Amino acid sequence: MPPDRSTQLRLRRSHVIAFIRLGRPLFLGGGFVLYGLGAALAATAGHPLDARRYVLGQLVVTAFQLMTHYANDYYDYDADRANTTPTAWSGGSRVLAEGELPRATALVAALVLAALGGVAAIALLRTPGAGPLVAPTIAVIAGLSWAYSAPPLRLCARGLGELDTAVVVTGLVPWLAFYLQAGDCRGASALVAAIAPLACLQFAMLLAIELPDAVGDAATGKATLVVRLGAERAVRLYVVVLVLAYSALAIGALTALPAALALAGVASLPLAVWRSVRIADHRDPAAWEGIGFWAVALLIATATAELIAATAMAASSATR
Repeated sequence: MPPDRSTQLRLRRSHVIAFIRLGRPLFLGGGFVLYGLGAALAATAGHPLDARRYVLGQLVVTAFQLMTHYANDYYDYDADRANTTPTAWSGGSRVLAEGELPRATALVAALVLAALGGVAAIALLRTPGAGPLVAPTIAVIAGLSWAYSAPPLRLCARGLGELDTAVVVTGLVPWLAFYLQAGDCRGASALVAAIAPLACLQFAMLLAIELPDAVGDAATGKATLVVRLGAERAVRLYVVVLVLAYSALAIGALTALPAALALAGVASLPLAVWRSVRIADHRDPAAWEGIGFWAVALLIATATAELIAATAMAASSATR
């Protein structure tokens, strides 16, 4: 006997919810914050905000970010199934690994999102004021995002996924937002100084959330940097990268970074010091959830603080 109508509706609803979870929407927030930071820094340099270019650029970023999420679950299927210690921040969405949706659903979604990102990119390129560097920037974002988990490059399995993510998320995304508003490189030195510590925090975050996945990743040939280094050396590298993040912030404060942005960035230093000390807890699986959470929180808190400071600076200069 076929299921009744109410049962069919519940099944459909559960499939829709599973599909949304498959895209890991929780991680989209970073794309909005970092894109906003780039645009705000353009405004502090005296470039007026163009709403059409801003919205279309954000659509491009979000489409390719979601594409990466769905593609990652598809291509990491074996590693996620082998992972017996997933957390809210690692081990994939668990939707495919637990058989809630067919595996092909993720690949189809990734390809559709890639196409949507391409359509948004074309619309953006046809918008007046889009400079000549927009197309190559988007092409690199799309290419590196796809190559993160998809063959033949599959950078996440070669110990290069951490660098790839730092370049795209904390480098190219704010750069795209900045350039879309500026149309040139005037004021870009402050952008570089602002995002350099964020790139380090992004790299460190990936190391932290890969720790619970190491056994499953190694068993399926996914040689992340944590797998290649081993957990002990990986956590030492984590601490070194955090030191580099705040060293970059100090250098930026002495060169191109406005004082308000430097103060905003350094506000998260106590959290970074605490996490550097507590990273030794990685030997205890019960600590993995917290390690991932605080690594994500450190990046987002620092980027958000910089965004608030840059927005306030832009608003202040606009009223003069």
